[in-house]
Amino acid sequence: MIHETELSPTPSPARWLEVGTVRELSQLAGLRSAWDALLDGSNAGPFNTWEWLYPWCRRIGGDRKPFVLQAKDRSGALVGLMPLGFELHWVLGRPIRRLAFLGETHVGSDYLDVVARRGLEEEVARTFARALWELRDQWDVLDLKDLREDSVTVRVLRETFEKHRADLWMTTRYVCPYEPLPKGESFDDFLRRTSRRDNYLRRKRWLEKQEGYRIEKTEAPGALPGPLTDFFRLHAMRWELDGGSQGIRGRGVESFHRDATQLLAERGRLRLYTMKVGGQAVASVYGILHRDSFIYFQSGYDPAWRNRSVGLVLVGETFRDAIEAGLTEYDFLRGTESYKSDWTTQQRRTVAIRVLAPGGGGEWLVRREESLRQVREAAKRVLPRDLVERVRRFRRRLSAVRG
Repeated sequence: MIHETELSPTPSPARWLEVGTVRELSQLAGLRSAWDALLDGSNAGPFNTWEWLYPWCRRIGGDRKPFVLQAKDRSGALVGLMPLGFELHWVLGRPIRRLAFLGETHVGSDYLDVVARRGLEEEVARTFARALWELRDQWDVLDLKDLREDSVTVRVLRETFEKHRADLWMTTRYVCPYEPLPKGESFDDFLRRTSRRDNYLRRKRWLEKQEGYRIEKTEAPGALPGPLTDFFRLHAMRWELDGGSQGIRGRGVESFHRDATQLLAERGRLRLYTMKVGGQAVASVYGILHRDSFIYFQSGYDPAWRNRSVGLVLVGETFRDAIEAGLTEYDFLRGTESYKSDWTTQQRRTVAIRVLAPGGGGEWLVRREESLRQVREAAKRVLPRDLVERVRRFRRRLSAVRG
C-alpha cells in the first residue's frame, strides 16, 4: 500500500509550483471540471482527457491505484497533471512497484503525456520529473508508453534521470499516419492527391444507387445506444476470422467505450458514423474530435459487403465531413495498414520510456520480460508459421473471453 506524501514545493525562476498527488478514484471523479479546463488550455493529445481516463480506471484499470501528479501555481490554479497509476507486479514472489500512465492498456491510447497549461509545458514537465525522483522510494519501475517522440516530456525525463544516473531506456512504439487538411482545400481537391480517388468515386456511385443507402452521423449523447451497438457488432464481424479484435475485446472494454463515448459526446468530442443499405448497418467508424483534428479510432464492417468497399467509402465520407467542418488534420493513430497509407502522406511516431529506481527491484521485472521475449522469438523460429498463426488466433479468442 502506498501512502500520501507531502512533496516539497518546487521553486522556479518563472513561477512557484506546488506538487500534490491524487490517489483515490473518488478524488479523480471530482477533478472533471478542473481537468477539462486545463486540457482545453493545453496542447495535450486526445487520450489525456478526463472523459477517457476516468472510465478506464473504473472499467479496466481496477488493479491500478491512481497516482496522479498535479501542479498548482501561487494562486492555487491547476497548471499541470501527470495521470499515472500504481500497480504491483509479482516476480518470483517479489513485489515490483510500477508507475505507468492511466489508459495505457486495452484501448489503444496514443499520445499519452503530461497535461500542462499552454506555454508551461517544459516547466511543468521538469517539476513532475523532479517530483518523481523525490518519490523514488515509492516505485521500482516508471513505465511511460506511447508518448509522441517530439514531446517535451520525453526530453525532460531523459535529462532529469540521466543526470541522476538512473537506468533508463527509450524505445520506439508505433507509427501513426496522419494527413494535414489545408485551409481552403475542397474535398475534391483532397481526393485528387490520394491514390484512392477513382475507386472511392466508383464504389460510392454504386452504393448510392442501392435502395436505402445513407450515412448517419451520431453526436448527441442520448442517441448513442443504437449506433454504438451497430459499431460493436460490425467491428466484431470484421475481426472474427482473425481470431477476434485486438482493439476492442471483452465486456470490460465494451463497457469502457459505452461510458467514454457518452462522456465524450457530452463534451461535443464524439463522431460515430454508420453506413446503412436497405435499413441494415453495413459499416461504422468511431471517431473523436480533438481541437482541429479528426481522430479515427476504430471501425467495423460486414464482411459480406467487403467486395463493395463499404469501409473505403465510409472513410472517404469522414474525410469529407472533416474538411467541410474546417478541421486541419486527420489522424489514423497507430498502425501502418495499407488503407491508412492510401489516404495519408505524413507519419509521426510514439515512444516508450522506462526508468528503474536506484536500489529498487525493477531489474527483476526487466529480466522476466526479456526471458519471455526470448521464448516467444525462439518459438517463432522453430514452429511452423501456420501453427504460430493458429496459436495467435487462439490467444485472441481466449483474451476476449477473459475480458
